[in-house]
Amino acid sequence: MNTIARISQAFVDLWLDAAFWLLLGLTIAGLLHTFVKSDKLGHHLKGHGFWPVIKAAILGIPLPLCSCGVIPAAVGLRRAGASKGATTAFLISTPETGVDSIAISYALLGPFMTIIRPIAAVCSSIAAAMLVLSGEKSTSQPETLPEQQPTACGSQGAGHCCCHSQQKRAPDSQTHPDSLWRRIWQGQVYAFTELLGDLSLWLLVGLMVSACVVALVPYDALAEVSRGGWAMVIMALIGVPMYICASASTPLAAGLLMAGVSPGAVLVFLLAGPATNVATLGIVRREMGWHALGSYLLGVIGVAIGFGYLTNTLVDLWHIDIQGELGSSNSLMPFWLAGLSALFLMLLVGNDLLTRIYQGLFKKTPIHSHSHH
Repeated sequence: MNTIARISQAFVDLWLDAAFWLLLGLTIAGLLHTFVKSDKLGHHLKGHGFWPVIKAAILGIPLPLCSCGVIPAAVGLRRAGASKGATTAFLISTPETGVDSIAISYALLGPFMTIIRPIAAVCSSIAAAMLVLSGEKSTSQPETLPEQQPTACGSQGAGHCCCHSQQKRAPDSQTHPDSLWRRIWQGQVYAFTELLGDLSLWLLVGLMVSACVVALVPYDALAEVSRGGWAMVIMALIGVPMYICASASTPLAAGLLMAGVSPGAVLVFLLAGPATNVATLGIVRREMGWHALGSYLLGVIGVAIGFGYLTNTLVDLWHIDIQGELGSSNSLMPFWLAGLSALFLMLLVGNDLLTRIYQGLFKKTPIHSHSHH
């Protein structure tokens, strides 16, 4: 009984830490959804060379698309004329970071990890894109855009969850432009329904696992293992096949840090998990070929492991107290605000899960039928 009480207490503490920042991230995500259109982005990411890649990598940082939502967006960019390199950079930097995951990283992981995570994401996306470009140059064939293939939604279950809103909005915006407030409202509705729906289940799983680690694993138990030479590679291998969003992987990472896993090994998991999963890898191969897929994996995993070692070196060199930074947002947050945010998030997530269960039981086609594996 004591064990269950300890796990419950740890879960509540983590939920209180994360709620406000996740809600803030979702609000900003809704605004981005209102003001950033993929067809306009595609136009900016045309052309060969380094500059479109840099633009795509930086553009991807704030966009709050999960591993599944980035697929239709990236395919849309590719069809709108973005180069292979730019598409690759976008596919990697977008799910590895996002305003929602940056906010929740600050809440759960502390300032140092919050800063190094997006820097590492940009570097891995640029490295993979450069490998893709170098392969193109060596084969030196003119780049052809895929034309007649079905969109990601039809052929790939994972893309299903995030496509409908884009398809529905397209004709609407041409016939009569909505008022600004209405568009902002629609963006917020998208963020707090569809986007939250993509996160909710994984967020609960992540927080639950994290709470179990905090409550049950003796401090420093995993620390020795995670300093070993193979720790980074093992973390990368765990992360690659997992289907997890950047926000949802953060509570898991916090649990690992609390258990004494080295920050470098945790960073490898945070980078490899969201950027690679079976659905994304399938799309990369279909849209851009086998060479691009190899470059993609090499870029993500190589840079993640490199940054893992760099992170551990910096933590030792600057004597950063990672344990002390965990939950650093507590000092900023008045308890009433944390409590209200936690309650509001609980209602939203509960509503999403109940809707899902109801539709699973009474209807044959649940809304998010394909969004989770």
